[in-house]
Amino acid sequence: MAQSAPIPSFLDRSLRGFEDHPSGAYASPSAIPGGGLVPTPDAVGVPRTGPLKTLNPIALPEGFGKIPVPNITVPGLPAYAPQPVPQLLEQPRRALALEARLVEDGQAVPSGVVWRLFSPIPGSDGKLPLVATATGGAVTLDVAPGSYILHAAYGRAGITKRINFTGLRTRELVVLECGGLKLNAVLADHEPVPADKLLFDVYTAAANERDRQMIATGVTPGQTLRLNAGTYQVVSHYGSDNAVVRADIRVEAGKLTEATVEHHAAQLTFKLVREEGGEAIADTAWSVSTPSGDVIRESVGAFPSMILAEGDYVVVARNKDHVYQREFEVVSSANTDVEVMTSDALGAPGAEEGSGD
Repeated sequence: MAQSAPIPSFLDRSLRGFEDHPSGAYASPSAIPGGGLVPTPDAVGVPRTGPLKTLNPIALPEGFGKIPVPNITVPGLPAYAPQPVPQLLEQPRRALALEARLVEDGQAVPSGVVWRLFSPIPGSDGKLPLVATATGGAVTLDVAPGSYILHAAYGRAGITKRINFTGLRTRELVVLECGGLKLNAVLADHEPVPADKLLFDVYTAAANERDRQMIATGVTPGQTLRLNAGTYQVVSHYGSDNAVVRADIRVEAGKLTEATVEHHAAQLTFKLVREEGGEAIADTAWSVSTPSGDVIRESVGAFPSMILAEGDYVVVARNKDHVYQREFEVVSSANTDVEVMTSDALGAPGAEEGSGD
């Protein structure tokens, strides 16, 4: 078989000068600038040419080298095509069994688990579509095979995991790693704090107070909270004033943690009287503050009652145009009456004569 001869070196060097020549015109071999060069042995078959001063292109037939492009009509497409409903939801449904445990080697949770199954593809609102939900211990969901986001909530404990459901009857085990927390409080003399005056708030642990997140509020004594294992800050409120105790408590997975905090406080009843043990004067406005002037509570009435933390305080009573003041001390667990005498009046002498009635 005949083989094509290689391009002579001088011809190759000449052709490089036309790389930028506009397409659509063809130059004959006789127009290649030779510059009077003498052919070398590798230029056999190439005629000797003389130097040329001009390049005369050969005209080509009209339309030569142009490929006709047919007119194609393409329907307009919107700038954004919303994601269609996943095909997983359109497939035949299969049984997916779900089971939860507090710890890996623990018993199955018998009830109280809220199961939610989401599609991993966000909807048009940016949220994950809810595929199925159920409440109980071990449950079975009829869903199409595919990938899902599973969330299991047990009280205030919860866990989220991605699962791949093959369509076969399988059991998905979820380990919650949570425990229980039960709270109570006593006074310094170990007497229990009245349950109707005691509430708890539970927060996450954090290095800074502003970074804490509230987990539960208004928790009553003896109530069991289900929480993820970890450390929490518990705030105990005895009454609605300043009798507040804070404590860090750790919850262990699979266990019930019972914690009791101790309050150093007492319940006091205030009265404005003309003499010790006398009848309380009505329509009196009260203000209780610390010795530094921080107001703890203000109230109006003949017998205002407050629960205050142990310490020193100042009480001010106002009746009509007269003001009365007294310092007092709160002793833990010592519930008592605090009487403000009209002889404790501030201002002009004899102010007590116009008080009362």
